[in-house]
Formats: sequence, C-alpha cells, structure tokens
Amino acid sequence: MALFTFKLPDIGEGIAQAEIVGWHVKVGDRIEEDQPIADMMTDKATVEMESPVSGTVVRLAGEPGDQISIGAMLVEIEVEGDAVAAPPPSVETIEAETPGEAMIEEAAQVPKSSAPAKAEAPASEAEPVDSVPLSSQEHGVAAQPILASPAVRARAKELGVDLSQVKPSGEHVRHSDLDAYLLYGQGQGYRPAGRSAKRADEQVKVIGMRRRIAENMAASKRAIPHFTYVEEIDVTALEALREQLNAGRGDRPKLTMLPLLIVALCKALPDFPMLNARYDDEAGVVTRHGAVHLGLATQTDAGLMVPVIRDAQDRNVWQLASEIRRLADAARSGKAKSEELSGSTLTLTSLGPLGGIATTPVINRPEVAIIGPNRVIERPVFKGKEIVAAKLMNLSISCDHRVVDGWDAASFVQAVRKLLEAPAFLFVD
Repeated sequence: MALFTFKLPDIGEGIAQAEIVGWHVKVGDRIEEDQPIADMMTDKATVEMESPVSGTVVRLAGEPGDQISIGAMLVEIEVEGDAVAAPPPSVETIEAETPGEAMIEEAAQVPKSSAPAKAEAPASEAEPVDSVPLSSQEHGVAAQPILASPAVRARAKELGVDLSQVKPSGEHVRHSDLDAYLLYGQGQGYRPAGRSAKRADEQVKVIGMRRRIAENMAASKRAIPHFTYVEEIDVTALEALREQLNAGRGDRPKLTMLPLLIVALCKALPDFPMLNARYDDEAGVVTRHGAVHLGLATQTDAGLMVPVIRDAQDRNVWQLASEIRRLADAARSGKAKSEELSGSTLTLTSLGPLGGIATTPVINRPEVAIIGPNRVIERPVFKGKEIVAAKLMNLSISCDHRVVDGWDAASFVQAVRKLLEAPAFLFVD
C-alpha cells in the first residue's frame, strides 16, 4: 500500500485559491476512481473535484469554509502500489453556481433562503436527489425509497433527524420539509392555532455562495454612494398589449412584463450612455458600453445569481422571453456556464408579484445602475374628470452617484415611462 496525494488543480485563470464548500467523502471511506470527493468554490463557479484513483481516504485538507491554495494537498488516499503525489491537473468541467427573476415572474415567484450549492443549499427542482430505502418497515411491507438531496441528508444527519419520519411536500424531502418537521414538534403533529413553536437556536456558518454574496454586497455598499429614484408608471395599455401578444403566441413562450420592459430599456439607453457602464474605480476609468449585456438578478436555492442576456438590444420580445427562461432554468439547476454569469453592463432585478410598492436595489458592482420593477397594482385614477381603473407599477433605479447624476437617472426613467405607457413605440424604430 502507498499514499497518493491529490493536490488542488488549477481551476481557472487567475485563481490562486478556492473554498471548500462541502465534502462528499470522509476519512476512512473507500472511494473509486472518478468518484466526487469535494465541491470547491471560486469567485464565479463551483467545481466538483473527482478522485483520480481508487483507494481509502486517510486525510482531508480542511473543513467547509476553509480556503485551499492551488497546488496544495486536498486529500490523501491510500492506494495499492508506489507512493505518488498527484500533480495538479487542469479542470475542464465546471458546474457554474446558480451569485441575483431574474428575479423574474417565471424564475422565482417566492424567493427562498440562500445557501451554498450542494453543501448547504435547499434542494431545487433540478438538484441531484439520492434515493435510500427506509431503514425498516413493519408487518413485512417492502421498503420504500427516501428521496432527498445530499445537502438535505447532511443537514438531517447533523440535526439527528430520521428522514423516514419527515413527510415530503413533493416527490422528495426538501429543507422546508425538515423545517416543518422541526417546527411542529418533530413529528408530534401540528400545534393548535395561536400557539407558536419554540425552536432551538441555530448557528449557520457563512460559507460558499452565501459568503460570496455577503462580500459582494458589503463591497458594493461600502464603495458606492447609492441613490434611488422611483417613478409610477401606468401600464394599463402595456398589459393589454401583453395579453394580445400572448393570445396569438402559438408555440412561443408566454410573455411576462420583463421582455417588454427590456425592449424599453434598450431603446432608451442610447440617449443615456452613462447608465450602461462599468466603473473601474482603481484605474479611474468609466467604460460606456455600446451593447446592452443585461444581467438578470435571479434568486435561486443556491443564492443570488446574475445570468446575462448578451446583446439584449438585438433581440425581439419573443427571443428575450426564450432567453430569460433558458437562463433562469440554467441558474436554478446550477448548470449556468461561467461566461453566462459575468460581463453584464446593467442589471435588472424584480420580485415579480412580490415586488412590493418600491425597492432600493443594491448595484451589481462594477456596474453603475440597477433597475427594479415592482408589482402591478390596479387602482382608481383620474382621467380628466372621470375616475377609471388603471394598472400601475412603480419602477425603481439605483445609481452610483460618482458616475450618474440624479437628473440623468430621472430623465432616463421618464424616457422608459413614455415607451411603456405608449407601448406601440416599442416596435417603432
């Protein structure tokens, strides 16, 4: 027997270290070649590391949350044959993590709590699910499988919860099912109305995607002097147009408000180039971009992600709807590529029907602006001397006051408002 040292490989240009998000193995485990051993996170992606050999795990480099340098020992494996130290190979397959509907009506109707993918994240619809038989069944009934993701299983093990006692809300047990099980007295039934359940304090280590989000948001608020401008827009005609387009859409995707809003943004931006920009504050250079690479701040089970619609200005509403759906699905399933999660020049964030009256979104640094539509509300308004029902939506924009003046932000929103309130102009060059 000999000792094989598997070193952390080069997992991306300019990457000096990576964070351990979670282990798939423990000391003493027998593993096979190509078996997943750990999830490692860089700034933009989570990489699943696989064992290059078969053997027995004898040492791990650290715990989830620890940073490991490229080329440093990740795991030691006892193998048959001569001792060898594995050179750091290159990693070609990257599973990009799904760091902000968009928060789109299609992508996220109800935001869930954020956590690192695979190690801590609530199970999404596309998350890998393990099937393990029930430990025992009474009266000779055949064992039925328990469906749950590795993250749910790991959490249940930490809490000492028998998954066979947890009732799933769907096909497999999710974190929310564990929460419900703990909340309602660990399987002792629902409490009477008016009685609240006492829960034990819980300490959650801030690692992985949650830590990346925390660092990015803190850096944005620390470095950027934000200001937010909010305007009310009458979208009655726009909603009527959307319904008409959907009625004749055929096999094309159903339109939400987002594609129409994106068209309006792209038509207005050429007159306000200071908003479609990125600010390198270290170099003191603002780059005003000609193309609109629109980031869609998307809430996923893994945390806030920003997939990017490339050249949004060249796409029609149906193409935008298709791309929104594709990127949202990729982000939610953890299959978005690293290049689909970088390079945005302006970000759009929306909570859909949960959008509230107004929002003050945080800028996606190094961009200089972020736009947030809020929910549509039908209210009575004056039209001349008459009171009529109108569908109203507040539109928020947060800007970097070092680059964008308040007058420019307000003028841009007013230009967008004119297009949305007279939506025929969206389709006129």
